[in-house]
Amino acid sequence: MNTYLLLKTVHILSSVLLVGTGFGSAFYMFFANRSGSVQAQAVVSRLVVRADWWFTTPAMIIQPLSGFAMMYMAGWPWHTPWLLLSMALYLFAGTCWVPVVLMQIRMARIAGTAAAQNTPMPPAYLQLARRWEILGYPAFIAMMALYALMVNKPALWG
Repeated sequence: MNTYLLLKTVHILSSVLLVGTGFGSAFYMFFANRSGSVQAQAVVSRLVVRADWWFTTPAMIIQPLSGFAMMYMAGWPWHTPWLLLSMALYLFAGTCWVPVVLMQIRMARIAGTAAAQNTPMPPAYLQLARRWEILGYPAFIAMMALYALMVNKPALWG
């Protein structure tokens, strides 16, 4: 296997890990938050934070590194329209993701405290959960659009 194909394999696998972990985490957090179970929210929010550190963060780093390397090796100019739009969507998704990660850390702490003290979930958690969800939708849509661009490489303008 040549270097380009190895990079492409790493790029694809890390994109699957990135989006798959993100979607899976969002799925479990979404339903745990609606369960009414403080214990479930505490466990799931703690594990979602862990999944972000172990899987999503490394994949977020690998994606642009492998992508730029493949772009260079394939001879794609950085100003190719589908690449520019892909980079913009990736930055947009990342801009949504950073505050989401910070919210998840706070949510895990709040939920852990409520579970340990056997108290109801405080309103601060519910406010964070709403913001977390609102930022998640556009980030996920951006990543789906990014997949479409990567697969199709459409001529967009110019």
